[in-house]
Amino acid sequence: MTEENLEKSTSKDNTKHRSTRAWVLTAVICAALISMLFWQPEIARSMVEQDQSFVAAESGGGNPTSGNTLQSVPPFHLSATQEALIRQPNPHTDIDTSLRTTAIEYTVQEGDSVFGIAQKFDIAPETVLWSNYDVLRDNPHRLAIGQVLKIPPTDGIWYKWTSRDTLEKVAANFSVTPEDILLYVGNNIDLSNPVIEPGTYVMVPGGEREYQQWLIPDIPRGAAGVSTSPYFQCDTSANYFPGTGYFTWPTSVHTISGNNYWSGHLAIDIGAGTGSPIYAADSGVVVWAGWMENGYGNVVIIDHNNGYVTVYAHLSAINVSCGQNISKGSVLGAAGSTGNSTGPHLHFEIRYMGGFINPLTLLP
Repeated sequence: MTEENLEKSTSKDNTKHRSTRAWVLTAVICAALISMLFWQPEIARSMVEQDQSFVAAESGGGNPTSGNTLQSVPPFHLSATQEALIRQPNPHTDIDTSLRTTAIEYTVQEGDSVFGIAQKFDIAPETVLWSNYDVLRDNPHRLAIGQVLKIPPTDGIWYKWTSRDTLEKVAANFSVTPEDILLYVGNNIDLSNPVIEPGTYVMVPGGEREYQQWLIPDIPRGAAGVSTSPYFQCDTSANYFPGTGYFTWPTSVHTISGNNYWSGHLAIDIGAGTGSPIYAADSGVVVWAGWMENGYGNVVIIDHNNGYVTVYAHLSAINVSCGQNISKGSVLGAAGSTGNSTGPHLHFEIRYMGGFINPLTLLP
C-alpha cells in the first residue's frame, strides 16, 4: 500500500469515528430529556405533598422541624393600622390635550394680572394686550375683576376683520406675510377664494404691533413754570437728599405676585398684603404722594438725586408728604389694591435718567 492510499484510509476512519461519537451523544441527550419529562409530574406531586405536611403540622400544633424536614417560615400576621386615605390611580383626566385653533373667553378673577393670565395659557403677555385692545387699551393696569378677555390659541393677534381690510394690508400692519394668515388652520380660509367677511375673527400667528405705553409721568422739580404741570405737587428744587445708589426691597415679601417686568409692564408687582408696610428702597426726596390716574391709585414717587427715581403704587395708605426727605428703609405707607387692581400688591418701578430698569437686576 502506497503512502497516499494509507493517508486516505486514515482520514476515512477518523471521519467514521467522529460520526459515531456524535450519534451516541445525541442519543444520550434525548434519553435525558425523555427521563425529565417522565419524572416531572412525580417531582411536582412530591413537592405538593411536602407543603401539605407543613400546613398540617403547623395547624395541629406539631413540630414541622422533626426528622429531615426543613423549618418553615414563621406565619405573617398583618398588624392593625390606622385608617388612611388611599388614592387610587385614575387613568381618565379632564385635561384637554387637543390642539386649540381658536380663541376662548376668560373671565378675570381676583389676583389676576396680564402676565399671570399669559402664563396660565402659555402665551406671551403682549398677545393678551394686543388681542384685547377694546377692553384693556394696551394698558395692563386697566385689568379688572369680571372683565371677559379673548385668549388666542398661540402667540400673535386675534383680530376682527373690517370691510376695509385686505390680506396684504393686515399682514403688513402686523409684520407677517399673507400666507401666515391664509395657511393658519384655525382660520378656515378657502384658498381658492380667500374672502374674509367683515366681523370675522382671524388669528394672525406671530403678529405684533406697537402699543401705547401707559406710564407714571416724570415729576418736575424746578421752581419756575413747573406748577402748570398737572403732576406738580410741590416745589422740591431746594431739597437735596441723595441716595446711596444701592437698593433694598420695599416690602418684607420678596416674591413676584402678578406682573413681572416685560415690555408692556416696565415694573414688577411684589406680593404684599393689604396694610403691610412699604419701605423706601433708598434715600431721597418725595416728589409725589397722593392719588394718580391711569389705574395706579395711591402713589409715592422718590427722587434719589443721583439719576434714580423709584415709584410705589396701589397703596392703601400714605405716610409721607411731597417735599419730605426720606431715609432708606423709612415707611412710606401701606400696601393695598387702590386704582385698577385685582388684588393687594405693590407696583414697584426703578428709573434711571428717564429710562426704565428691571428692578430685579438691582435688588439684593
